[in-house]
Amino acid sequence: MRLTSVLSVCALLLLAACGAPGFLAEVKGETTVAGDPTGISTVLDAFPAIGSFSNLDFDQNQDFKNQGVTKEQVSSVKLHSLELKVLSPADQDFSFLDTLEFYAKTGDQEVLVASKKNIASLGLAAPNPVLVLDVTDAELQPFITAPSMSLSVRGKGRKPSKEVRLEANVKLLVQARLLD
Repeated sequence: MRLTSVLSVCALLLLAACGAPGFLAEVKGETTVAGDPTGISTVLDAFPAIGSFSNLDFDQNQDFKNQGVTKEQVSSVKLHSLELKVLSPADQDFSFLDTLEFYAKTGDQEVLVASKKNIASLGLAAPNPVLVLDVTDAELQPFITAPSMSLSVRGKGRKPSKEVRLEANVKLLVQARLLD
């Protein structure tokens, strides 16, 4: 009976090893949210674009190059994580934000990939807090394999009293197939 169990485990491990290769690909970008030093609670109804999140070509992504994978080999891509970090000022928190939504877009196709609501009530305190967004289970393969794609962000809240510099870190779980 024990030999059967050991053989079953070995067979499962062998099957898993033969599966499609997977890896994490990372994309980072920065943006600056303009401050309103007047102290008046000015509505923030448009979130600034994040640099390097437009016209993405994953054949140029270093993680793809390191794995020797091209876009045409991609069989599946899911968002693994999306984090937003306050870079400066160090004493800034996320209390100025209410909601954030990130979308993958190519041509006229668009899909929600991550979001967070009630951000101000999360109590993410300075210094340099990190906001972890809730990711969807959207299949991004058609976006990644397109000639180019973009990640756009929409947000609502209030303008902070000082200019705030943010860094976004996106990690994608990529499954690739081997070409014959």
